[in-house]
Amino acid sequence: MLLTIFTPTYNRAYTLQNLYKSLLNQTCNDFEWLIIDDGSIDDTKQLVDVFIHERKLNINYIKTLNRGKHIAINKGVEEAKGELFFIVDSDDELPQNSVCDILLKYKKIQEDKNIAGVIGRRGYKNNTIIGNKGDYNELITNAIGFRYLYKISGDMAEVVKTEVLKNYKFPSFENEKFCPESLVWNRIALNYDFLWFNEVVYNCEYLEDGLTSNSVKIRMNSPNSSMLYYSELAKYKIPFKEKSKAVTNYWRFSFNTDFSIAEKFKNVSFLLSLFCMPLGYLMYKKDKSKI
Repeated sequence: MLLTIFTPTYNRAYTLQNLYKSLLNQTCNDFEWLIIDDGSIDDTKQLVDVFIHERKLNINYIKTLNRGKHIAINKGVEEAKGELFFIVDSDDELPQNSVCDILLKYKKIQEDKNIAGVIGRRGYKNNTIIGNKGDYNELITNAIGFRYLYKISGDMAEVVKTEVLKNYKFPSFENEKFCPESLVWNRIALNYDFLWFNEVVYNCEYLEDGLTSNSVKIRMNSPNSSMLYYSELAKYKIPFKEKSKAVTNYWRFSFNTDFSIAEKFKNVSFLLSLFCMPLGYLMYKKDKSKI
């Protein structure tokens, strides 16, 4: 099997039906749908049981304790049977030709050990690209180069070789239920390129109860993961302005921990922190005022 479509879900029975329909409508069906239920207390299991009973898709459903999307992804990578791993959230859908388009692109780099997978574009439900369009049809580069050299913005649809992801698991911190996915894509960038293609293969809807809509609060509640992400980002070869932003955000979320100032300084540039820490503190106070 070439592709695992992986869906982590938590209390999203009210959206899963739309994703299921979009998978049924795919013009290529060489995939499994792996669902990790991250401790839902709604009717998710009953709904998925109906899907399974219909026998229209190859579905593997696993229920776990509620530990967050990043831990669900780790579990999904362990359980996946596909050569490729494609994360599709429970409130999103795939255009009809997504699987075919992805597999056609993958054939071009399948045997290349230096390329970790293929990445298409995310779009809104009307297929409008999220972010700037970018001047490319296909591009081979890593995640850092794509963002900071080619300056292409917007959420992407990452389809990664499962064997690669097995070596890049998300870190886990006690009592934290979030870790930025970009942390893993950036780590992979140190050793692998991707084939990027400028076509929408994923349709998004940013709901009020989703991770994107609650980004700041979620990062405040997972400060160790947030600090790790920004401290690593600041060490990559990125423009100085972006390094400064990363260090500022590092300090911004660090104030949600009990670490001493000395401990915090160990992870980021001392000189840059002298300028960025005060701004990070102001942003932290602003965040707290909104809760």
